[in-house]
Amino acid sequence: MATYRNVQPKLYDDCITHVSVWRSIEEYIPRDKAIWCPFYFNGNHTLRELDYEIIHEDRDFFTYTPEYDIIVDNPPFSIKKKILERLKEIDKPFILLMPVSTICYNYFKAFKDIQIIVPSKRINFAPQLGSSATFDTLFYCYKMNLPKDIIFLEPS
Repeated sequence: MATYRNVQPKLYDDCITHVSVWRSIEEYIPRDKAIWCPFYFNGNHTLRELDYEIIHEDRDFFTYTPEYDIIVDNPPFSIKKKILERLKEIDKPFILLMPVSTICYNYFKAFKDIQIIVPSKRINFAPQLGSSATFDTLFYCYKMNLPKDIIFLEPS
C-alpha cells in the first residue's frame, strides 16, 4: 500500500501501471522537468524503466511536498477526491491516470486548464488478479500545454 497517514486506500487500489502505458504517452512527459511520482505502492515505479529521473519516496502525499515541476502517476482511485483537493492546493502541473468518470465530479471541475489524453485501449491495472479493468481511464493533464486539448493515442 502507499503511504498515507490519515487516508487508507481500499484493497487492490494500489496497482502498478505497466511500463507500456507510460511509453504510450512518453512524448508528452517532459524530460527536462523534475518529476514527482508520489504514490508509492510497493516502492517500484515503472516510469524509471523509460529512464526518467523521478522523485519517488515513501512519504505522506498529504503532508509532504518535495521540490518538483510536475506530477506523473496513477493515484489510488478510491481516494482521488482527497488527492485532487490536495493537488488544487499545490496548483502545479500533473498527468494523472484516472477513470473516465472523474471528469463528471464537481471536485474535479475546479481544474480549468485540463487537457486529456485518451488511451488506445482499456488499461489493465491488476494483472495479478487475472482480469482486466471493468472501466476505461484517461490521462488527465493539468497545465501541461499539450498541442491539443484532446489527444487520441493510436493503437500500438
